[in-house]
Amino acid sequence: MKDMTANRTTPLCPSARPEWVDSTVFGVVSGTVEEPRVAYLNQRQPVTDELMALSGSVTPTEVFRIAAPCATKSCQHFDGTDCRLVMRIVEQLPAVVEELPPCYIRRDCRWYQQEGKVACMRCPQVVTDNYNPSEQIRQVATPTVG
Repeated sequence: MKDMTANRTTPLCPSARPEWVDSTVFGVVSGTVEEPRVAYLNQRQPVTDELMALSGSVTPTEVFRIAAPCATKSCQHFDGTDCRLVMRIVEQLPAVVEELPPCYIRRDCRWYQQEGKVACMRCPQVVTDNYNPSEQIRQVATPTVG
């Protein structure tokens, strides 16, 4: 299997889309609709058509947490230096775990590199495509201008 961390210069976005280059699955969404929680995989899995088909009738990003190299300037949440999405997550969402979850992208994760373990304590409640979000989640996910 290809080493997915070798010579990484671009941090990983932990809320990536499956079609992004070098995307990998690092978690599966469990819990409830009201309180989703990510179950972290023991190792990252490359995104494949077969794996994405396991999401069934919903979008893969409702079921899987996917990481890929950060899109930087191509992302609506990136301000040229930082990810504003994780800034809002840390500022507005409560921690949902008391200990750092076992995460295989942490050392390369933009959110961790930028905000540290406080981002990791909130990460398990993030669902990339959440079609039934609370008002708080909707506000956090909405890109800010400027």
